[in-house]
Amino acid sequence: MYPDDFHYTKDHEWIQVKGDEATVGITDFAQSQMGDVVYVELPKVGDELDAHQTFGVVESVKAVSDVFSPVAGKVTQVNEGLNDDPEVLNKDPHSKGWIIKLKVKDKSELEELMSASEYEKYLEGLEE
Repeated sequence: MYPDDFHYTKDHEWIQVKGDEATVGITDFAQSQMGDVVYVELPKVGDELDAHQTFGVVESVKAVSDVFSPVAGKVTQVNEGLNDDPEVLNKDPHSKGWIIKLKVKDKSELEELMSASEYEKYLEGLEE
């Protein structure tokens, strides 16, 4: 269910790294807990983020949640399509529902994140 080539945070963000570029979004678990997403606040291209820094907000019919950067980096692209169609986060959170792309500052920070199997085990612990 969770792509093996992604890394995951305990805050339910995912990151997929290709070279120095990374794509970041929220997990299927996060969107299912939130319900229908109605608004996404995006950062600006060029913003410098630290690991675990809030970079945006996802608002749903149930809750408003901060979104955190899994690693430090510089925002190179934002998913402008979320402004008109925020429910893409519900429909396709691990692909079309990406939120930002960034240039990773320090790839060693990825070692602190969970693999897909570790994340699934983490979720099992939450549901007990």
